[in-house]
Amino acid sequence: MNSMVRIAVIGDYDGRPSHVATDKAISHCASYLGLKQETQWLPTDSLITGNEQNLNNFDAFWCAPGSPYKSAQGAMNAIQFARENDYPFIGTCGGFQHVVLEFARDVLGLPEVKQTDFNPYTTNLFISALSCSLIGETRNILLIKGTKAAQIYGVDNSEERYNCSFGVNDQFKNQMVAHGFVVAGTDEVGDTRILELPYNKFFIATLFQPQLSSTPEKPHRLILAFLKSAEEFRQRYM
Repeated sequence: MNSMVRIAVIGDYDGRPSHVATDKAISHCASYLGLKQETQWLPTDSLITGNEQNLNNFDAFWCAPGSPYKSAQGAMNAIQFARENDYPFIGTCGGFQHVVLEFARDVLGLPEVKQTDFNPYTTNLFISALSCSLIGETRNILLIKGTKAAQIYGVDNSEERYNCSFGVNDQFKNQMVAHGFVVAGTDEVGDTRILELPYNKFFIATLFQPQLSSTPEKPHRLILAFLKSAEEFRQRYM
């Protein structure tokens, strides 16, 4: 009998290509692994309160592209739940951005991120505009030896597809690294493209969107690893 995993997608589904690609990637990667899966999108404005009751029935969380979210604070609440309770987690594009913001809010305790009128969709101390927009671009990623991401990929570099124009502010990146994050992948000039928390079983954020290049014939390694981690999590706590 195939294992079943329940995946929560943090985001406001609106049928954009990256949202469709997320659903398709989860589906065909699960099929590749011989898993059954249920995927449920969680609107960010439903995550403002009562998070533990809403979230503890899932096996893994994916924070999807799609900024601006209806509630940045709701998205950060769900990321906090996944991080603190060691659920398998992946954040892509806008999800990467909100991983950075959640860490600023809940680990470093920076007060401006906690304010309800904080606007994460403009350049700030944590997120900055990329020097060159990566919307619709495919670029090379260099994997950092010794990281979980490098182990998953099994290669030194990979071509990945983007649809973003914001990244982590370099000065704030240093604070994140000092408090536990690891830069697991960069572009060819050293700018951060993958972040991971090594003390979590699977907590990875990518500025690119692996779902855009994943196909049934060639499922993306990161998504396969994410779903394997979800299966292990479910078996551990069933």
